[in-house]
Amino acid sequence: MKDKTVIITTLNDAWAEPGSIFDLFLESFRLGNQTKKFLNHLVVITWDQKAHARCLALHKHCYQVETKGDNFTGEAFFMTADYLHMMWRRIEFLGTVLDMGYNFVFTDTDIMWLRDPFKQFYKDTDFQIACDFFNGNSYDLNNHPNGGFNYVKSNKRTILFYKFWFNSRNAYPKLHDQDVLNKIKKDSFVSNMKLKVRFLSTSYFGGFCQHAEDFNKVSTMHANCCVGLENKVNDLKILLEDWKKYVALPESKKNQSHPSWSVSCRTSFERAKQKKQKNKGRLRRALVVTV
Repeated sequence: MKDKTVIITTLNDAWAEPGSIFDLFLESFRLGNQTKKFLNHLVVITWDQKAHARCLALHKHCYQVETKGDNFTGEAFFMTADYLHMMWRRIEFLGTVLDMGYNFVFTDTDIMWLRDPFKQFYKDTDFQIACDFFNGNSYDLNNHPNGGFNYVKSNKRTILFYKFWFNSRNAYPKLHDQDVLNKIKKDSFVSNMKLKVRFLSTSYFGGFCQHAEDFNKVSTMHANCCVGLENKVNDLKILLEDWKKYVALPESKKNQSHPSWSVSCRTSFERAKQKKQKNKGRLRRALVVTV
């Protein structure tokens, strides 16, 4: 953009498959209220060749990152070694973007863009981030941030902060980037650098953890608190159908009606647990047969 701001998302093959997350992500820009223009400023960072080819077939700004032998092709399940490695590679990459002098909005691909988020961003803030759960105070460090959506301005403070965040992975080797952020956000090193931090309200930047209830205000909706690619795709499709019904309402009725989201992916945790137990049972039976 004119102020050197770029919108960035990351993509691997599992999320790039036809009918999967990437298709829904791009569709949200086209269905959203004045969001289609942002596709001109969206750079998709691809982790593998298949995702890159799929990206180029659908979008004009795709950039493949060299991963030096890493395999980020398949679905990276939450907290597995592949997942952790991918998340830290992302933080490292975003730090280089700041180093190059670019501001960025980072958005996970399972976030639906429904309105212009820039209208809700805070002015004069270095680092602002969405929340799984927002307590009502945008300055309160006790909020629960979600690293899947943030707006960061390039300056000495944010460049130093991202280096500190990335290097902190060594102090917490079993935690992912978001949990490490929770550990370091109150660190004296961060407070001493005078980093201006704000947390974004879920009234505008909602998700499956805590919905943005007012359709007249919502900017983005995130498939957080939702485990498994299949579950995310299913509920995001339902979410976009809810949005289409809202958009189809006459303007006079949009303020009068009180639509609600039909999605609640919280049961996905239980479904994922049951699926894991079922797979273990199959493995045991297979081993018995083999023996």
